[in-house]
Amino acid sequence: MRDILRHRDLVRALVARDLKVRYRRSTIGFLWTMLYPLLTMLVLEAVFSGVFRLKIESYPAYVLSGILFWNFFSQSVVSSMNSLRGNASLLQKVPVPKAVFPLATVLSGVVNLAFALVPLLIILIATGHHLSSALLFVPVSIMVVAAFTLGAGLLLSPLALFFTDTVEIVGVALTLVLYLTPVFYPISIVPDRVRKIVEYNPLQMILKVFRDPIYGGAIPGMLDVSAAVVSAAVMLACGILVFRRSSDQIPFYL
Repeated sequence: MRDILRHRDLVRALVARDLKVRYRRSTIGFLWTMLYPLLTMLVLEAVFSGVFRLKIESYPAYVLSGILFWNFFSQSVVSSMNSLRGNASLLQKVPVPKAVFPLATVLSGVVNLAFALVPLLIILIATGHHLSSALLFVPVSIMVVAAFTLGAGLLLSPLALFFTDTVEIVGVALTLVLYLTPVFYPISIVPDRVRKIVEYNPLQMILKVFRDPIYGGAIPGMLDVSAAVVSAAVMLACGILVFRRSSDQIPFYL
């Protein structure tokens, strides 16, 4: 952490670069950060609104909050896995902490997530959804989500460097995890034989803490917050441990 703090200017520069590169050739630039989840929500609304209408009130707000969470997590994890190889020239020339690259990737994802909350707020207002003071808890939820995501990024980024097939394997695994996380469906419809898997999915716990202040209009219960924080702390600790143990080998695979 001391090394990273000493290189905080580099972290800021990397975050700014990631944000610029992502939309460099795009005509509408950062607007895609808001439009992409909104368009995805419209597709899911068209496909599933008839199925879940009786089970989920204000389905657009429900599904959009889930999409924002999932896009941030999945995109940040995949970008983190590519961050070391993508910055190989810098790593070979400048003695910097290697962890700044996955960290910068996650921080740029947080910025994108903040922009993407704008259309969600518009949807909440347009659909007459109740806006409560629980929205003030959202920054805390984002911190928990970001900690879990950073842990996953630190865990997987050296593995993706050592074994190039990791990126493809994780891509398939993310698709499976998406369907095991109630992003676009209510947990109440999950069959009993797999409900325990969904309920104890760490991402489900963290999604609940992220979604409840936005969609439910209430601060999550202490038990839910504790489960999410513990999940994020365990993932972050595992990621730091694996990254530190792998750090010395990284230059040989660049």
